[in-house]
Amino acid sequence: MSNNTSYHPDPERYDGRMPYRRCGNSGLKLPSISLGFWHNFGDLDDLVQSKRIMHRAFDLGITHFDFANNYGPPAGSAEINCGKILKSDFSNHRDELVISSKAGYHMWDGPYGEWGSRKYLLSSLNQSLKRLQLDYVDIFYSHRPDPETPLEETMGALATAVQQGKALYVGISNYSAELADSAISILKDMGVPCLIHQPKYNLFERWIEGGLTDILLANGVGCIPFSPLAQGLLTERYLDGIPADSRAGKEHGYLQKSEVKIKIDKIRALKSIAEKREQSLANMALAWVLRQPSVTSALIGASSVEQLEDNIQCLNQLEFTAGELAAIDQIVSA
Repeated sequence: MSNNTSYHPDPERYDGRMPYRRCGNSGLKLPSISLGFWHNFGDLDDLVQSKRIMHRAFDLGITHFDFANNYGPPAGSAEINCGKILKSDFSNHRDELVISSKAGYHMWDGPYGEWGSRKYLLSSLNQSLKRLQLDYVDIFYSHRPDPETPLEETMGALATAVQQGKALYVGISNYSAELADSAISILKDMGVPCLIHQPKYNLFERWIEGGLTDILLANGVGCIPFSPLAQGLLTERYLDGIPADSRAGKEHGYLQKSEVKIKIDKIRALKSIAEKREQSLANMALAWVLRQPSVTSALIGASSVEQLEDNIQCLNQLEFTAGELAAIDQIVSA
């Protein structure tokens, strides 16, 4: 690989600025904050900015970059664009990075382009490795359960990825507590333990507390929630309306304007608690996710270096009083 790069990582990046947490019962540690590439790294985005975000993340001690085959938009473009950056700027630091990808959602036309068949998962992994310009990923996920494919087939494909040397670990994402329990058991019997589960979890979406967290803890499986800021709802972005350049303001965004209007009163009440803690709302929301014993790392997105740096400040205040947690529960359950 080429050594030609103008990027020289901060030599002090492992000085304790980023706490690392053990992922379940495995030997792998992940940074408390990890960087997700769902948005902001596709063909519609400024790739100079993308490179700056990746550089700054690594300088801050963020060693985990999380992809999926369909991230962009368009699908695949995040892996292509960041694969170029990984090769040009991070090739000398590959062994310091945990890079993940996933397959499960629609990626190409025809009967083999989505869900959880062995055909799709292993084909998709091969495609992701080409786009990322990597020999292997550290973690390969089944991105969602497939109701029409035997779970043994889907988990068997993950095990094969490890056996082929194309993934070091495997994980599952968006699996219910019951399905996760079964998947973990199947993988254990195959001799390839499930490393981690990636569910949606934030102050407004707490379904994992209804059984999944207990299953993960009991089986020594890590947890890395995505959307801990509810796609920006749990920030101060929408307190005074919906900006045109926000996720709710963009036509291709997943966050609906109606959802902002429904939750705005709760957002303002949560902000009041955050102010008393001398934190931003986003920092409190991230700290709240990280307070969950089953959680290894919180997966954030970033559209700018400044946003990334702001979110990292959550690590300065991770503790909650019982009164604060009770007040938060009362607000979000109202």
